[in-house]
Order: sequence, then C-alpha cells, then structure tokens
Amino acid sequence: MQVQDDEMGAIRVSVKLTNAIDEALVSRGSLAPQHLRIVEATGLVDTGALTLVIPPAMVVQLGLRIRGQQIAQYANGYEEAIGVTEPIIIEIQGRSTVDEALVVGNEVLIGQVILEKLDFLADCKNQRLMPNPANPNYPVAMIK
Repeated sequence: MQVQDDEMGAIRVSVKLTNAIDEALVSRGSLAPQHLRIVEATGLVDTGALTLVIPPAMVVQLGLRIRGQQIAQYANGYEEAIGVTEPIIIEIQGRSTVDEALVVGNEVLIGQVILEKLDFLADCKNQRLMPNPANPNYPVAMIK
C-alpha cells in the first residue's frame, strides 16, 4: 500500500519491521509466536540515506539491543556517533530483507542499501516505489 505525501517528490510507504532474532527463535520453537515483536509503520524513502534508520522508541517496541555505534554524517555535514541495532527483517510490498538499523530521529527512513536489496526504484515524480522493471516479480541480487 502506498501512502502519498504532499511534500514534492516525497515517497512514503508502509513498512513492516520484525525483530529478526525473535523470528529465528520462533522458527526454532524456542519462542512462542505471540511473542514475536513486529512494528508496522510508514517509512520515508530517502535515497540520500545509506540504510535503514529508525527512531529510539521503535528500538524499544521491537526489543532490539544496540550492538554498537556508527558515525553518521547529516546533509549539513554534522557528524555524530549513533546506535546500530541487531538485525531487523524489513518488509515492503511483499519483498523482504534483513539488515541492521541506525537509531536516530523520529521517523523511519528507508535508505539506498535497503532499496537495492529489495530491488526497488524510487519514482519521485509519481511519489511511488516501484519494482525494478527488469525484475518485476521478485528481487534479484546482482553479483559481479
């Protein structure tokens, strides 16, 4: 489901985030399925961001541990150390991947690495995320 924004060129999409460690424990029978922590939110597609960014409150909701720090550089050149989470399953439009998230701000940002892993292209003119036309039915990872 696409969520449109009045902001020129902004692309907002529904995203489902799942604690990947919980999911692994459920699949092994070590955690009851009702304890699987999942958050559904609206994310802003940010092709200027490298990876997934989530707010601190979402880290708590998902029960994630901060496993380290990463230096982040903002558009204005300012740099700071921010937390990096344990793995998260990211699902958008039926496609999913696993990655860590940077913890900062107050909204979900979906960066370029996530788009590449899911094989999506940002169509800013029409404010939508679209599957790569070369692979419309499923994501394809390029290995060269």
